[in-house]
Amino acid sequence: MAHVNRLQYFSSSSLSSTYIRPKAFNYHPICSLHCNSSSSPFTEKHSIERYQRDQWLYKNQLENIENIASCSFTPDSDSVGKNDIALQLPELKKLLQVLREKRESEGCGGGKCGPGNVFLVGTGPGDPELLTLKAVKVIQSADLLLYDRLVSNDVLDLVGPDARLLYVGKTAGFHSRTQEEIHELLLSFAEAGATVVRLKGGDPLVFGRGGEEMDFLQQQGILVKVIPGITAASGIAAELGIPLTHRGVAQSVRFLTGHSRKGGTDPLFVAENAADPDSTLVVYMGLSTFPSLALKLMHHGLPPNTPAVAVERGTTPQQRTVFAELKDLADKITTVELVSPTLMIIGNVVALSPLWSPSMKEASFLVQAK
Repeated sequence: MAHVNRLQYFSSSSLSSTYIRPKAFNYHPICSLHCNSSSSPFTEKHSIERYQRDQWLYKNQLENIENIASCSFTPDSDSVGKNDIALQLPELKKLLQVLREKRESEGCGGGKCGPGNVFLVGTGPGDPELLTLKAVKVIQSADLLLYDRLVSNDVLDLVGPDARLLYVGKTAGFHSRTQEEIHELLLSFAEAGATVVRLKGGDPLVFGRGGEEMDFLQQQGILVKVIPGITAASGIAAELGIPLTHRGVAQSVRFLTGHSRKGGTDPLFVAENAADPDSTLVVYMGLSTFPSLALKLMHHGLPPNTPAVAVERGTTPQQRTVFAELKDLADKITTVELVSPTLMIIGNVVALSPLWSPSMKEASFLVQAK
């Protein structure tokens, strides 16, 4: 079993040996990458909403979290992440101590009652009405919730008033926590007896690294319960009226990731086996690699006129959708400047959507949420 002094960023000695705060600037955690309130339905890495939601972590360190319009400094992402962790350390350690004392007062000292519960909860593609009843129940009963970037703000509004929220999201070029640090946070608070909820967009076991977290915790003797969520492929396809499988059109569906683990195999190597006109392809996290993937799919035999669609921020009020044939979709995505998260669906089933235009051979089109 792990203890606080084994958790890298919970240890004062390990913190001082691994991190020295830069002296070149007077760091203010929310004066970082952007300071204006975001219109995104999700938690953008340094949005005002994130710091307001997690402000319990910055007690005595944020002079006025409401008055941040004067932010002007833009440090590099690595410095921002390390400073954030350093600023959060005192309150995280304090919360651990409070939880331990609470358990001791209940007669659970010395491990008599065992560790707390850890739930991996899928929150769906963004629309809070797509949450399961079980997910809502668990969210509202949590002591601590570690949430990812793609957990929508509307879902986070359901968290109980006494719970603590901690952002552990990742975006390209910025990881607020490494995966190993997330593992240790989950373990440390579970051992302190807390009900810990790990919130993940979509389904926690579909490109969500939920399997890695479950495996780590189970090896440490922590029971993990998984609450499934509607994965983006299902939620977004349903929103657009696209059946992922359809008799006589698509006999199977395949989920692909657009990027691999650092140092891993090229994520596009699957194109040769995925270029099947009788199957539906759904590409997660593939915005940057999609031009190459589309070329490889066509090279391996997928017809260039295969119907396709790209959906930004699916199932939310900010949803934007681009329909086009496969050969044109990458250019159309660039033209309308879709941003992450964007999901791509490729296959003849796309033409079954009521939003697919009969004139698609002449032009693609953009559909925005009403």
